[in-house]
Amino acid sequence: MSGIAEATGITYDDVKQAADRIAGQVRPVSVALADPAGASGPGPELWLALEHLQYTGSFKARGAQNFLRAHHAAGTLPDAGVTIASGGNAGLACAWAARQHSVRATVFLPETAPPVKVARLRSYGAEVRLTGSTYGEALAACGEFGATTGALSSHAYDHPLIAAGAGTLMEEIHAHLPELDTVVVSVGGGGLFTGVATAALHHGVRVVAVEPEHCRALNAALEAGRVVDSPVDSVASDSLGATRASAMALETAGREGVRSVLVPDSAITAARQALWDGHRIAVEHAASTALAALTAGAADDGAGAGDGRYGYRPAPGERICVVLCGANTDLTTLVRGTDT
Repeated sequence: MSGIAEATGITYDDVKQAADRIAGQVRPVSVALADPAGASGPGPELWLALEHLQYTGSFKARGAQNFLRAHHAAGTLPDAGVTIASGGNAGLACAWAARQHSVRATVFLPETAPPVKVARLRSYGAEVRLTGSTYGEALAACGEFGATTGALSSHAYDHPLIAAGAGTLMEEIHAHLPELDTVVVSVGGGGLFTGVATAALHHGVRVVAVEPEHCRALNAALEAGRVVDSPVDSVASDSLGATRASAMALETAGREGVRSVLVPDSAITAARQALWDGHRIAVEHAASTALAALTAGAADDGAGAGDGRYGYRPAPGERICVVLCGANTDLTTLVRGTDT
């Protein structure tokens, strides 16, 4: 990476540098075999990357640590602190990392942000400002605040240090599963996807990028051939509700070995419930979006009722890892299931 301010994309070397920078500062990911029968039978071998157990409850801790530690090393952390706009998870990670560096954090959230995330932000000592009804409005207010106060502006997903930090997750997954064929990851603005895909493709691992059908910034950008505004209307919009994907994500999604798919909200909520009922894993809807790609009645190009954009149908024996990216959720929304 050529510099903190100038870089606009990431390489595998950036991910490796991030891994060195944040070593010992984040919780290493664990992986779990979701269906032991599938590992020896004709179906796919499905693994779950339990990143919802990360500090602050999501993968965002990786990018936040990489961002703050890089600026700390460069001597570019201002007295005014750091500011960020977020649907919740990126703000939590930024506030957590800022507290570790004794830096003030001012976090802008939409007024629709889940109360559970707002409460946790304040518990980390962040100043929380609820602004507007969308992430875009919170982002505009955050930019104005940074320009006025001199606070260092971070970003929920569209920054090379943030994306490279997220990519360290794939490095750890690959260390656990060196024979992995495919990684499945949820996409909002594209920071996690960009980082994970950059590392995955380096290792020869295919990538499935999953978005809610009515919250599809990356899929819409691929369709248009450029970054475009996209409507946000999904049960997972609190975390995946970016109106525009990053240019980094669009470039990465156009590489060979990447597939963009959509899933309906009904499949997202069903997958979330199945994780709880079958495994006692409680995640937010953004995390279950990735799993929904495998459970939503997937259809290959030209097959079934779909047009190839909906869901993902793995091949027999395919080794797949689904990233469970976050767990900042209201547990009361999980219906009591049967004991396992």
